[in-house]
Amino acid sequence: MAPTGPKMSVDELKDMAKKLRRHIVAMLTEAGSGHPGGSLSLTDLVTALYFRVMTHDVARPDWPDRDRFVLSKGHGVPAQYAALAEAGYIDPALLATLRKLGSPLQGHPARKELPLLEASTGSLGQGLSVAAGIALAGKLDGAAYRTYVIIGDGEAQEGQIWEAALFAAQHKLDNLTLIVDCNGFQLDGPTADILSLAPLADKLRAFGFETSEIDGHDMAAIVEALEATKEVTGKPQAIVAHTIKGKGVSFMENDNEFHGKAPTPEQCEQALAELA
Repeated sequence: MAPTGPKMSVDELKDMAKKLRRHIVAMLTEAGSGHPGGSLSLTDLVTALYFRVMTHDVARPDWPDRDRFVLSKGHGVPAQYAALAEAGYIDPALLATLRKLGSPLQGHPARKELPLLEASTGSLGQGLSVAAGIALAGKLDGAAYRTYVIIGDGEAQEGQIWEAALFAAQHKLDNLTLIVDCNGFQLDGPTADILSLAPLADKLRAFGFETSEIDGHDMAAIVEALEATKEVTGKPQAIVAHTIKGKGVSFMENDNEFHGKAPTPEQCEQALAELA
């Protein structure tokens, strides 16, 4: 197995994450709808996966030995589309077609429209089950690929997440890494007020996951945590990444109004200036 090109340094990853955030803001403004807050909170995680951690090959997007990535938190897919564009999988010009009729870049991951994606997601709670199935298939096939899945903290309130977690531990899926984008909010408000997950890391450990907690915007910590999961044997891994909703844009940070509201052209201009 050989990764695509050289692995980016931490400083290069930081620059790439800023570039992805600019794409996110611009494409959501053009679309006039979408989910900026949750897309921006997981950008650093997606950047580390695509440009440092995952094994993949742009020339062979269907390469059987590629690592798999499932974005269970489907409304954050603008971050993934931006990564696919910067990695060379799709034409960056496609980003302006986000959420438009006939575009392969739908508002939630749609594999039928964009076969580059490993799964269609967006109905929250299902992605960990999909990822566990992919990981089990890899085990049965004796394949070397790893499977990564990002869920939201609000999504972790879903019972199916915990069924899938039991399954992953039962089958000792040490080729599976769960990443929780913990930005503290869901559509209706703070997760702690609606259905608290605390202590989330302890719960995941109790379910059989090798678990760490990190600052989800500290690129060095993200890379270290993700690389460490590759050394774990006999159990799945979980990374609880504490993030900020709307990260990188001052007026969006921790403002849940931007959960599902696109920036105006004026707000876009301000955001792009901040991300310059």
